Amino acid sequence: MANIQSSKKKNRQRIKREAHNAAQKSAMRTAVKKLRAAISSKDSTQVEALLKQATKLLSRLGGRGIIKRRMASREVSRLTRAAKAKA
Repeated sequence: MANIQSSKKKNRQRIKREAHNAAQKSAMRTAVKKLRAAISSKDSTQVEALLKQATKLLSRLGGRGIIKRRMASREVSRLTRAAKAKA
């Protein structure tokens, strides 16, 4: 355990930041799973809404560095292609 006060504060900040980032990643994974389920069920109206939501979330997380930017871009591309192919 840290003894210096600034180290203790940094540790508290790190824990809070890690929890927030984990929640954001979990929300992203859930959005992608919902979209993939909608694509497989061929519900085109739901696919469009979920695609918009998922791409927005992926782009935001990529821009903030919670996930890597290229990974976000690649995932958006794959999801968009899958949605267009099934629609």
